[in-house]
Amino acid sequence: MKASHLPDRGVVKVAGATASAFLQGLLTADIDKVRPGEPRFAALLTPQGKIIIDGLVIAAPATDGEGFLLDCPRVIAAGLVARLEFYKLRTRVTIEDQSERLAVLAAWDGAGHGSRGGDGLVYPDPRLAALGVRAIMPLDRIGAMTAALGADLVEPDRYEAHRIALGVPRGGTDFAYGEAFPHETDMDQLAGVDFDKGCYVGQEVVSRMEHRGTVRKRIVGVEGEGPLPAPGTEIVAGNML
Repeated sequence: MKASHLPDRGVVKVAGATASAFLQGLLTADIDKVRPGEPRFAALLTPQGKIIIDGLVIAAPATDGEGFLLDCPRVIAAGLVARLEFYKLRTRVTIEDQSERLAVLAAWDGAGHGSRGGDGLVYPDPRLAALGVRAIMPLDRIGAMTAALGADLVEPDRYEAHRIALGVPRGGTDFAYGEAFPHETDMDQLAGVDFDKGCYVGQEVVSRMEHRGTVRKRIVGVEGEGPLPAPGTEIVAGNML
């Protein structure tokens, strides 16, 4: 089993008496289905249905005050906090960027689901079983968590190669935030959108694309030889893009 510390991932905590209802009205996933050991992949959208941020929603343990932990890109964790604060109004929730004290670890090739280990929280990656599990723990407990999982610690680029080989898109790298709809980034195929839940920001557009089949583009994997082309390079098959 292999494990990688993912320094590019951040953690935002949302807690309080109405945290579940608060996130339910904002995110694409059904937050009522988030339970210990059962996370969800979700996104926060613009009113026009484009992805502002995506990440994994995990139930925080009772020992940590319950609520939810959002495993998200660290570079926009502070922006997520600001956006959630904008929607907060008088809702009884607390929103905190905990990226300075918590780390995210990914483990694959034999990782079990688990729930806790090495002084941290272990959860399956809900996007694709082959991605393995992830863990959140204090920064100084990365080694203990790796040992608890029975894994060998490897560089983050090994996990990145694993993710790419499985064809799972990464926000900010494979698509730009604010420019792509969930269907275009395969979120509908990676359990990132619940089409049976109630309203959330951008829901009308996403639902219309699903039921009318109006998705015009998707992220797909390609294979080739030689160095990769620069981002933005047009790729054609015959005479077609």
